[in-house]
Amino acid sequence: PDVPVVREDVADYLGEVQAMDAGLGVLLNELETTGRLANTLIIVSGDHGMPGVPRGKCNLYDSGAAVPLAVSWPGQIPAGRIVDDFVSLPDLAPTLLEVGGVAVPDVMTARSLVQVLKATGNGLIDAARDHVVIGRERHVSHARLDFLPYPQRAIRTAEFLYVRNFKPDRWPMGIAPGFGLPNGPMPSADDLNTRTYAAFPDMDASPTKSWLLTEGLNDPQYRPFIDLGFSLRPEEELYDVKNDPDQIQNLANKPELDETRRNLAERL
Repeated sequence: PDVPVVREDVADYLGEVQAMDAGLGVLLNELETTGRLANTLIIVSGDHGMPGVPRGKCNLYDSGAAVPLAVSWPGQIPAGRIVDDFVSLPDLAPTLLEVGGVAVPDVMTARSLVQVLKATGNGLIDAARDHVVIGRERHVSHARLDFLPYPQRAIRTAEFLYVRNFKPDRWPMGIAPGFGLPNGPMPSADDLNTRTYAAFPDMDASPTKSWLLTEGLNDPQYRPFIDLGFSLRPEEELYDVKNDPDQIQNLANKPELDETRRNLAERL
């Protein structure tokens, strides 16, 4: 919602981005002044998802799963390129082993990025890197009764995001005492009387979350934001990421995309 509390929350996050940028600048300057820059492989990535906002952390949408990745190694990696290959964080381990001349153990299923990094072109370098598989179980151990997780997996390609929610009867953000959201059952009175729960604890606390579940909850115009972030979800979700980059319109039930949905489900 475009309200002052949310704007300030986002501005604080962008302030953290600026602080990260400034800190990185200090480190790069130190490497340069000490003559070590040319002999240093620099990899910058980040944690997933802006904390405390709906569809941020603890989600498999791009806003919760995509992270930045920038790599620099003067004289070894051609600069000024943007590569479209799909990369998963575990790929960094075999990459570092190969760079260091160490054999990659057979138990590592991730793939080294050295071939991609040392290529000279833009776009998709390795044709096999046309997707990434992601998953989620829990963020906070006690987010649900009996420490139950919210198991979900997804496959992301250049065209689509397919999400499988294995327990669609569970609240995706955890137990919801006191919030009668429209498409799901409330916890039993016995459950609520025997334990103390914060609302939707799998989503980090934040000014945005607090505003949505207090002031926003009482205003019908903000109900869609609350439902998108907290309500129950179907077993399957399918999004056209080029035409719907924020992944809002679930197309899993569209007959014209049934073959696409089945193919992605099988591939996942």
